Amino acid sequence: MAAMRFVSGSIEILAALLILRLARVETAVQINAALGLVGPAFFIAVTFLGIAGLSGKLPPAKLLLIAAGVALVFLGGRR
Repeated sequence: MAAMRFVSGSIEILAALLILRLARVETAVQINAALGLVGPAFFIAVTFLGIAGLSGKLPPAKLLLIAAGVALVFLGGRR
């Protein structure tokens, strides 16, 4: 999980440096849109790894609550 977070953070920093280097609003919007697609993918992957690691230690009811919380995060992000 830590490695995936590191990769995600590195992508964000590289995108920021690229935006600064190119210094064009149109390009910045395109890069930001790409980050908008990459960010949730990493969020889903890291959450899945965390839940998979906890699945043997938590009762099913708590896993269901975690899954519901993740679903609410995505619902809230859409509106």
